[in-house]
Amino acid sequence: MTTLPTNETNTDNGAGDKTHSILEHLYELRRRVLYSFVALLAGFFVSFYFANDIFNFLTQPLMDVFGDTSNRRLIYTGLAEKFFTNIKLSFFASFMVMFPVLLMQIWMFVAPGLYKNERAVFLPFLVMTPVLFALGASFVYYFVLPVAWHFFLGFEQIGTATALAVELESKVDEYLSLVMRLIFAFGFAFELPVVLLLLVQSRIIDTAWLRKKRRYAILFAFVLAAILTPPDPLSQIGLAIPLIILYEVSIICSVFLAKGRKKHTTDENETNKETD
Repeated sequence: MTTLPTNETNTDNGAGDKTHSILEHLYELRRRVLYSFVALLAGFFVSFYFANDIFNFLTQPLMDVFGDTSNRRLIYTGLAEKFFTNIKLSFFASFMVMFPVLLMQIWMFVAPGLYKNERAVFLPFLVMTPVLFALGASFVYYFVLPVAWHFFLGFEQIGTATALAVELESKVDEYLSLVMRLIFAFGFAFELPVVLLLLVQSRIIDTAWLRKKRRYAILFAFVLAAILTPPDPLSQIGLAIPLIILYEVSIICSVFLAKGRKKHTTDENETNKETD
């Protein structure tokens, strides 16, 4: 008669721990996504309350170019167009204001999986990201928009006995869409140093590679500017030149990163020799 063994378990602890770890990551991801959604939603409702003020702020460059605004206006041709424009504007403003909060949620999700030295390396890039985005948005608002609007308004003409008057009557939605596209384009384009320095820090590329590809970077800057900006040369140059400057700044910063990494490696080797 065969006696069956009792009180034995065949539980695979490794698989169980792995499943538990994955579930913990999923719960943490869900929490960070929920916090981000709540932040965006709160920003949306606040922005919607101030939607007209925000819209007036975004139209200020056009008003400055107009000069005398007594006979000027923006129009909307659909009953619900201005309402949906305010909704779009509120989401836009919410993203702009809550962008640092979103980055912080991403960092809080990723940071626990990094070593201490890795967190020290990547935290400055996290700080640089919203700063550079704000710099790009400010650049397009205070420099590019006035120049671009002045260029486009140059095609107006005064009515005479032999020619009809040509005046701008822009739609609300079209104007806002163009401004938001420019702000996002310049904001994300100004993140170029963050991307390049992260690649350098990760040793995917190095300073020599950046210098070697400089001419291709210049060409890419002008192609990207032609795609993202209105079809006037001043706006395109206004984006291409900062991108080229930021590329050169990235090369300079990559040199300092390489020196710092070399020094850190040397210090570690000396410490290990002393320990041995």
